[in-house]
Amino acid sequence: MSLINISDLTFAYDGSYDNIFENVSFQIDTDWKLGFSGRNGRGKTTFLNLLLGKYEYSGTIATNMQFEYFPYEIEDYSKLTIDVIHSIHFDFQEWELIRELSLLDVSEDVLDRPFSTLSNGEQTKVLLATLFLKENSYLLIDEPTNHLDSKARRIVSDYLKAKHGYILVSHDRKFLDHCVDHILSINKTNIEIQKGNFSSWWENKQMQDNYEMEENEKLQKDIKRLTKAAKRTSDWSNQVEARKIGFDPTKTEKSLTRRAVEGAKSKKMMKRSKAIEFRQCQAIEEKSKLLKNIENAEQLKISPLSFYTKTLVNLEDVSIFYGEKQACSNVSFTIEQGDRIALCGKNGTGKSSIIKLICGEQLTYTGKLEKSSRLVISYVSQDTSYLKGNLSEFAVLHNIDESLFKTILRKLDFTRTMFDKNMESFSGGQKKKVLIAKSLCEKAHLYIWDEPLNFIDVLSRMQIEELLLQYQPTILFVEHDTSFCETITTKRINL
Repeated sequence: MSLINISDLTFAYDGSYDNIFENVSFQIDTDWKLGFSGRNGRGKTTFLNLLLGKYEYSGTIATNMQFEYFPYEIEDYSKLTIDVIHSIHFDFQEWELIRELSLLDVSEDVLDRPFSTLSNGEQTKVLLATLFLKENSYLLIDEPTNHLDSKARRIVSDYLKAKHGYILVSHDRKFLDHCVDHILSINKTNIEIQKGNFSSWWENKQMQDNYEMEENEKLQKDIKRLTKAAKRTSDWSNQVEARKIGFDPTKTEKSLTRRAVEGAKSKKMMKRSKAIEFRQCQAIEEKSKLLKNIENAEQLKISPLSFYTKTLVNLEDVSIFYGEKQACSNVSFTIEQGDRIALCGKNGTGKSSIIKLICGEQLTYTGKLEKSSRLVISYVSQDTSYLKGNLSEFAVLHNIDESLFKTILRKLDFTRTMFDKNMESFSGGQKKKVLIAKSLCEKAHLYIWDEPLNFIDVLSRMQIEELLLQYQPTILFVEHDTSFCETITTKRINL
């Protein structure tokens, strides 16, 4: 067992006035299988990069561990896969690599193929196998599930479960539940570590949030009651004080002791007023400690259009080709109004090709595709690399209401400072939220989303689930988050 001690860690990017971390202290046991959770932009990848020594910071990170980060940067995708692996890690036995590939359900013949010809899922598995060849390093695994199909996610989660300690960034709830035993969460105002998986952490968080909201409600009532009582007691005290001064007790009440009686009563009232004020200050102080880490997950809205016929799209025996290569064969299904269809299948079975064909991309295909020319489609692509410039320019370019667009992003946990930044500086999850917010601004008959949840944090996933269940737009989507699919799908198409 080794420890990673973080003490008074403070960090901000150059040119930024906002600290990502401020005086943060906690401790990590390297035997833990540590799931790393938090909303997009809170600094998960930044923290991993701080462990790697990529940035200067104040405070201390004390450990004797060597760190290894996933995913690796690949300089030349045209190289053979075995050469790509050697460029990352040159000191290994080939039988060890083949063992790791076998555990990940990858055939060893991929080693003799150009890395660029592997599917996204195959590339991810090969790089994970390479990562686990480095047995003497502490592994920092950042979003390994992106582009992995459901079966591959189960294989990788089983694979990770059998491994030693690591830090794993993921927003897939079932994936985390299966292969972590501690959760490190970046909250609004602090960082905390709890023993257990994601579900147990989420249950504890909801209990804590509910407790704080109940306490907040009680304290608000107490403060209101004490404020009235303090004012009432203060008024009484002032009245008594006024009666004590400015009159002759021998003429008014024929009593020489009256002034002393009024003085004692005034003093008692003043003391009581100060006690109430003290209790009021205590209640306000207690209230100020609450609700700081409660995440705002406001409801999202969408405005789907109604189509004049029940059937929106019909495919019959569709096969798609890229040159001589066949992407999919004999695909048949119908999209009707109100359907929420999950397009499922292993990586490389043609899911994205089907989506592109329906969206109107000029692909070579056989079979029959029927859709109305008046069908309005809103599309979210996998790719976010083209996002450049600021959000206002993006809204103008795509002819969407800027105010509505930014309101949706605020509900998806964008801070107002993000609105002044260029999208090149956004995290992967924030870029994906830009595309989803754009789609939610668009009035469409059919929404088509290709892996919309890549990099998206858990709370935002739940917001999107609630949106789709409440407004029930017609949607065709590719997504490998099992929890999401089980919650919102009305029909599954298996390729």
